[in-house]
Amino acid sequence: MLIMLVLVGATLFGVFGFKSFVDGKIREAMSGMGNVPQTVSATKAVVTDWQQQVEAVGTLRAVKGADLSLELAGVVDKIEFESGHDVEAGQVLLRLRNDDDVAKLESLEAMAKLAQVTYDRDLKQFKAQAVSQATIDTDAANLKNSQALAEQQRAIVDKKTLRAPFAGHLGLRQVDLGQYLAPGTVIVTLQALTPIYADFLLPQQALDKIKVGQPVTAKVDTYPDRTFTGKITAINPKVDTSTRNVQVRAEIRNPDKLLTPGMYVTIDAVTGTPRRMVTLPQTAISYNSYGDLVYVVEEKGKGPDGKPHLVAQQTFVAVGATRGDQVSITKGLKEGAMVVTGGQMKLRNGVPVVINNTVVPKDDPDPKPVDH
Repeated sequence: MLIMLVLVGATLFGVFGFKSFVDGKIREAMSGMGNVPQTVSATKAVVTDWQQQVEAVGTLRAVKGADLSLELAGVVDKIEFESGHDVEAGQVLLRLRNDDDVAKLESLEAMAKLAQVTYDRDLKQFKAQAVSQATIDTDAANLKNSQALAEQQRAIVDKKTLRAPFAGHLGLRQVDLGQYLAPGTVIVTLQALTPIYADFLLPQQALDKIKVGQPVTAKVDTYPDRTFTGKITAINPKVDTSTRNVQVRAEIRNPDKLLTPGMYVTIDAVTGTPRRMVTLPQTAISYNSYGDLVYVVEEKGKGPDGKPHLVAQQTFVAVGATRGDQVSITKGLKEGAMVVTGGQMKLRNGVPVVINNTVVPKDDPDPKPVDH
């Protein structure tokens, strides 16, 4: 029994001793791993002049634009324009066949001239007391009726001719010579392209930041390297109750006629005066549900090799507006602080770091897309 108890005790001592030895090695290894410096990229927080802007997307539309058509039906007799040409206001574009209408107009004009002659003759006789006042009144009524009928027919003839209602740029011709046109058939589109309107929506919170006459810039992906300037010309006095957005219209200068109606456009409206803000690359921010934070690199004495011992410390910040690759910091960070911009996933408070800026994130306030 004594021998058995000694053997059991020795066995238990060996098992627990071995487990304690393994746990110690694990703790030692984990401790060693925690002290391994992590390589990160970092940059200093700088203060720059930050111009606040309101950004929106919208659609271009012509200051004057219409799909031209005629009120009356008829057969196309003459086409006096070319697709894609510029035209002046009042320029004749198309004529319908109007021979019968012109003949009827000439007949009515002849009747009006006869009524005028009859009225003038009877008026002279009335002065000589040869006709009654009733005859003069009848002649005057017949004259007005004949003139009105002639004017009505003249308007019908005129409606058989299509004229440009304003100066602009023609689109593609939609009809052919000899084609029968029903009333309202689209013949060609006419757009005035200089200047051009940009209609966009802003949330109601932005109403206090915009006003009529405020300068704006516009960009389209068709011309990524070009910026178009303009100004706000109108703000809708009504906020949409379903979206809580307000419609805004800007007039954009378009001297080269590069912008065309229907284009998708990005609008930037400058608001207020420039403010000095602490800025960082957007990659420096770790966004979390409990708050946004950055890792600040601090020097904690010297290392065994005599070089500064750098560690990462979490710091909660208040993030403001963004601009390109940059983000503004409104609270929690001072100018000159060294902030980690890459490699945050492997960091925690107190972890030693080594800064290697061989590859750094972009920090451009106005980045431009590049095709590779």
